[in-house]
Amino acid sequence: MRIIAAVVGCVALLGASPVMAQDNAASAEPFKLGTFQIDVGSRVGIVLQDRYVIELDRGNEALQVDPTYARVSMPADMLELIGQYEYGLKHRIYEIVTAAVTNNRLSGQGRPVYIHDVADVRTLAPILYPGKILNAAGNFYSHVCEGCTPEEQAESDREHRENRGIPYLFLKPSRGAVIGNGESVVIPPGRDRIDWEVEFGTVIGRPASYVSATEAQDYVFGYMVTIDISDRGGRPEPRSDWFVGKGHDSFAPQGPWIVPKEFYGDPMSRLHQQLTIDGVTVQEARAGDMIHSIWELMEYASSIITLYPGDVLNSGTSGGTSSGAFAEGTRSGYLQAGEVIEASIEGIGTLRMPTVAGDPLPDDLTGAELPPVSSYRDPR
Repeated sequence: MRIIAAVVGCVALLGASPVMAQDNAASAEPFKLGTFQIDVGSRVGIVLQDRYVIELDRGNEALQVDPTYARVSMPADMLELIGQYEYGLKHRIYEIVTAAVTNNRLSGQGRPVYIHDVADVRTLAPILYPGKILNAAGNFYSHVCEGCTPEEQAESDREHRENRGIPYLFLKPSRGAVIGNGESVVIPPGRDRIDWEVEFGTVIGRPASYVSATEAQDYVFGYMVTIDISDRGGRPEPRSDWFVGKGHDSFAPQGPWIVPKEFYGDPMSRLHQQLTIDGVTVQEARAGDMIHSIWELMEYASSIITLYPGDVLNSGTSGGTSSGAFAEGTRSGYLQAGEVIEASIEGIGTLRMPTVAGDPLPDDLTGAELPPVSSYRDPR
């Protein structure tokens, strides 16, 4: 009976291990999960067919009108959803989806008020404030030798395949940097070497410490598209500064939603990502271009710090960044205000990000601010 299964799910929300009894549960069709501006607040929503959004809390309330469904508390945000997903919540979401699909509620005059067209709501970053954002650096063969001749690229590939070493990760800020689909990437004043990097974002689903690469997939919640916007201008000597390079406001677009891992498959065989600027493809890569697999990145990261539900681990990027394109002569320079970035990953979706110029610097700064790139580097 449904009530028995639902009660098992409610009890499991309090337990310490995922609900194994629900492994046989099924959804009427695959779905994605996102955060949306609906009415005056943000709501977690279920995305179907990339066209419809079901408000999770109100969809659950409608389901519970039927007394054969036990009452289940809904998460307040995506972080709570991720933490509860494998502890009973997944089964309830499957039930909400199945009810909407089998009863033909997605469209037409009988559609409930809690189901919307994606085009009619504002899509926010799926996780508004991830606990940690970890990015891999130099993790695609085509990226570590941008601007190289074919011969130089072949030699670089050979060297890296023979000696991959260990991954290199850095932390990217969360609040302030994270933005969602359709929000503007802001080019800070005086920073004229802004770059793009499409990346595959892995969302952690369970606490992970010293997790083996062979078991890492068990700790994943799902996947999303991310863009690592980068400031290549550096700073006055010493020039290397990851905070300057990665930490500006709006420099961590994520979304447009998260695909739970059960609906995506193995990213190391499926991954196909690309990025366009004003419709021109500048980056395109598959998983085979990665030096260290996603699972190896997770093993490395979790050997340094515990990964928690909702943390985001980004794969690194491929060749085709603006700095590489400039070196190859395929572009005139870096990202410009007014250009539109579109980053896509097959099976997940597309982030469409306009770019705008930031406001001028205030007049009352004392000189301790980050100076314009032109004040310490030659123009390009």
